[in-house]
Amino acid sequence: MGRVMAKMVRAHLFISGIVQGVFFRANMRRVARMYGVKGWVKNLPDGRVEAVLEGPEDAVKKVIKWAHRGPPLARVDKVDVEWEEYRGEFDDFEVRYW
Repeated sequence: MGRVMAKMVRAHLFISGIVQGVFFRANMRRVARMYGVKGWVKNLPDGRVEAVLEGPEDAVKKVIKWAHRGPPLARVDKVDVEWEEYRGEFDDFEVRYW
């Protein structure tokens, strides 16, 4: 029996609420790496956090579920998720500063 390959997906997230200055990005990087998800996360000038996640569908969904809670000091009001075509363009999960 061969192993069934997990479906690879890409999700683009915009997270609203009290999500800056609460270690949201560092914690998302830790959670994403724990699940083997690749991509990036960054703060936006309007106070939201933006992230792109790529990896096995079940792992990406676990990171999205975490994003609805965030770290202890965060208050997440809304997570907008846009599903995009998987590109496989990342080697790791990083915090971006631009």
